[in-house]
Amino acid sequence: MNKILAWNIGKWKKRCLHVLAMGRTLLLLMIISALFFVVLGLGGMAEKHLNNSPVSSMKGFAGAVSSSFFVDMLGMEMPHLTQKEQASAFSGENLTSFVFQLLTNVNPQDPKSLIAREMPGMGSNQPVLLRPGSGNAKAEAPEDYQPGPGLIDTASAGGGKSGGEQHIPPGQDNTDPSDPQDSGDGEVKGDPPPKSGGKEEPSTPTAGKKAVLVYHSHPREGYNPLLGTKSDNPSSGKSTGNVFQVGTYLSDSLEKLGIGVEHAQEDYPTKVKDYNWNYSYKYSRQTVKAALAQNDDLTYLIDIHRDSQRHNKTTTTINNLGYAKVYFIIGHENPNWQQNEAFAAKIHKKLEAKYPGVSRGVWGKDGGGANNGEYNQTLSPNSILIEIGGIDNTAAELERTSKVLADMIAEVYWDDQKVDKASAEKTSQGG
Repeated sequence: MNKILAWNIGKWKKRCLHVLAMGRTLLLLMIISALFFVVLGLGGMAEKHLNNSPVSSMKGFAGAVSSSFFVDMLGMEMPHLTQKEQASAFSGENLTSFVFQLLTNVNPQDPKSLIAREMPGMGSNQPVLLRPGSGNAKAEAPEDYQPGPGLIDTASAGGGKSGGEQHIPPGQDNTDPSDPQDSGDGEVKGDPPPKSGGKEEPSTPTAGKKAVLVYHSHPREGYNPLLGTKSDNPSSGKSTGNVFQVGTYLSDSLEKLGIGVEHAQEDYPTKVKDYNWNYSYKYSRQTVKAALAQNDDLTYLIDIHRDSQRHNKTTTTINNLGYAKVYFIIGHENPNWQQNEAFAAKIHKKLEAKYPGVSRGVWGKDGGGANNGEYNQTLSPNSILIEIGGIDNTAAELERTSKVLADMIAEVYWDDQKVDKASAEKTSQGG
């Protein structure tokens, strides 16, 4: 009997020890898991402080897929998330693209992504979607192409290089200097740009102040319908047929809304000795800094470009009228890019609310090793680059979009003035 009792006690003792051993193992695993997530969280916090680029904060596949697609996926499990009146983004085409990109990291809508990782530098300036736009259901990135030989060589009067040669002089790096008096092949010769051609500006509610600077880092980006051509990359050395015309549409619309505008129309291939397209933002930086030096009221800096995609991608229809779509571009290499993105987001959100389909989203982009990684956006938190339309958009489409874009910019401007006024009054009362 004693033997049986001893055997039972020994059996239960072994079971208890086994359970205790399993408990210690489980406790150890819990501690390791907790430490893992703590380290992961600390690493994320450190990365956020060390690298403010939108490339790291919004990088990769998730940033390239529309939010409506994820909402529709969640809606399969939580039906209340989906709204019946809205068209579903969960189509066979989107699903195929989603799975293919998830498994291969190759975007079927962008063939360049197939070889970007194998070609040095090809994927370095891949745009990153920061805020999706309803005018870009497939989340297609902006496409901008450097002019080919001959497209920029219409500047014989200015001593430009023949053949559109894009040679970078020995010892000249690709950084964008902050000093407007820099010497070298990138220097802009001559006096600072005149203000609005020297003409007298109409009286505006801004008391004659010029608050907005509209300029063009790529002044010869043209539009086929305005030039009467069918080029894949139209370029014009004239004051019409290119982004200068769109800048005029935008400037005139803002003036009519009571906001003073300075429109800089510098044709760098004509003005700059030994013009080099790779230094486009170096040239325009000098234009912007000269304008800021002459006018303390300039706080909104807008660099107007156009996209290189075709008409079916760059155009939307609202009430049976065609509108050129727009991209908002934020420079990756600007350490304070969040401020500029917030400014772009204000305009983007207003467009989405009142003119859905016009905005193709807010995108982050670097210079791919060139000198345009911050797009002059370090000069003001209210500095952005806007691409209006593409190479096939008509004058009517471009003008309509310029007008509604001016409306949205004006709303943001007047909202900011109210905030500034309220802040000033609060400070005055507190003092």
